[in-house]
Amino acid sequence: MDKKYEIIVYGATGFTGQICCKYLRDNYTDLVWAMAGRNGDKLEEIKSNLNLDCDVVVADGGDIEALRSLASQTKVVLSTAGPFARYGSLLVQACLESGTHYTDITGENHWVRGLIDKHHSEAASKGVRIIPSCGYDSIPSDLGAFFTISQFNKPVSRVDVYHEAQGGASGGTTETIFTMDGLSKEMRDPFVLNPQETVSEEQRQKSKDGFVVEQVDGINGWSGIGMMAVANTRVVRRSAALMEQNQKSYGSNFTFGEHGLFSTKRMARLASYGSILAFLVIGTPLKYLVRPFLLKPGQGPSQETQDKGWFRATFVAHSEDNERKICSMYGSGDPGYKSTAKMVCESAIALARSNDLPGGSEYGGVLTSAVGLGDVLIERLKNAEIEFKVIS
Repeated sequence: MDKKYEIIVYGATGFTGQICCKYLRDNYTDLVWAMAGRNGDKLEEIKSNLNLDCDVVVADGGDIEALRSLASQTKVVLSTAGPFARYGSLLVQACLESGTHYTDITGENHWVRGLIDKHHSEAASKGVRIIPSCGYDSIPSDLGAFFTISQFNKPVSRVDVYHEAQGGASGGTTETIFTMDGLSKEMRDPFVLNPQETVSEEQRQKSKDGFVVEQVDGINGWSGIGMMAVANTRVVRRSAALMEQNQKSYGSNFTFGEHGLFSTKRMARLASYGSILAFLVIGTPLKYLVRPFLLKPGQGPSQETQDKGWFRATFVAHSEDNERKICSMYGSGDPGYKSTAKMVCESAIALARSNDLPGGSEYGGVLTSAVGLGDVLIERLKNAEIEFKVIS
């Protein structure tokens, strides 16, 4: 059945949603798309303010019939409406029922675990691709690791990524963090997103969360805590497990680690222990004292901050016979917003327009960017001026 739209951007009135709308406006003038959310007046106002040539669709995240109507009209739903555990579950259900592909920018692995349990088998049988975490969480880690591993023509035993970034925060991201009451025992599992019985004892031993402040061999800098490692590492490990199931193994007992990269030992220590202190505050009632002083949903970094921002992920990989390669992924623009919008929009375009996605047209499930989009997305991101490079 032909769909009216190629893409519907859901959550278009939010801070990141508006950046996505501007990205599609500026880069895909031939795209047949719509913006969507729960407030029709606000959608029309933003459409006018941004001079958008698209339709408006109104659907509340709690109204399954409205969401079914929305999903049935489009090839792909791109959602920026977080917290996703609060607003996203019925939308994904509606997409699956309508045979519509789905992508978003979530970093909420507890929610993604629920999607896997509820929908992976049915999505696989229907050839529907549900691909969460296609923003800064977790494309640089996931697709960057995939790119690095593809530089070897042999099994890889280990990849470590070292992240550097400059940018700002938004009220939506802050709201998501404050709705998560710490990490449950399940979410502390480094393999929470893996299919059952896909983890060896060796992998568990080499995949424990933590950080070490030390100079990094082959890179100019010091390692420290990876700010989003708890989210991103789980996604990469799911990719590795799904690749193994698809006979495209990264390597037997493949392991992955994520770290921050800092210019000095002092900066690595300050950032790492400061982050731990912040996480401890968020896990206690003290967070309610802090919340009023932070940005509210809909607020975010200035245009100048967005434009001056950047991210770099540097990957150090070792093959099973101990050959080392170093690769990098670099993008200009605030990572959490400007770059995130670029990455998720290109993911949606790939789903809507590409006929050569990994696994073929019948492949589906709750997937990752590496497994569900792979080289197709890498080429799209390169064309969008995100750099993938082999350093050594």
